[in-house]
Amino acid sequence: MTLGPYTYLTLSMRPDAEPHVGISFHTPRLKVRAGLLLNSPRPYLEFSSREADVHISTTGAGPVTDTDLANAREIFNAAARYLADCEQLHAEHLADKDATDTAA
Repeated sequence: MTLGPYTYLTLSMRPDAEPHVGISFHTPRLKVRAGLLLNSPRPYLEFSSREADVHISTTGAGPVTDTDLANAREIFNAAARYLADCEQLHAEHLADKDATDTAA
């Protein structure tokens, strides 16, 4: 089963627990950008679609901490893995398509 593009949001609120928000982007309209906020200077990372936005910045919107650096490295490594997986699966898809087109 293949679904069309979508963004999925969940909000869980349980007694005696902190609320939890989950956002899943499954859309080609996803935009990702990063930069520095000039008025405070602090870095930010933003994921956005027409349906939802996710903003990531430093702890308490303050100076960069050791934990902020560790989190940024985790984001970088996860993004590199995501890219590698996407490239591999895309190449496999193209190879399968070429094999099917050649056989036809």
